[in-house]
Amino acid sequence: MRITADTSVCISAGMCVLTVPEVFDQSDDDGLVTVLLPDPPKDLHGAVAQAVRLCPSRAIAISRE
Repeated sequence: MRITADTSVCISAGMCVLTVPEVFDQSDDDGLVTVLLPDPPKDLHGAVAQAVRLCPSRAIAISRE
């Protein structure tokens, strides 16, 4: 699993951070998503998938490698 985030569509809702704080954060400057672990461990894959579903702007994407 590889995570990417498109900050040009992020609306700083923070659902990703609330769902998986080990993987996502928000910039102190503008609140936009920051991916802390672009290749998260398998035990977080389910939570990351949920964070993607919860993102209101669809700023987060998962690719399977």
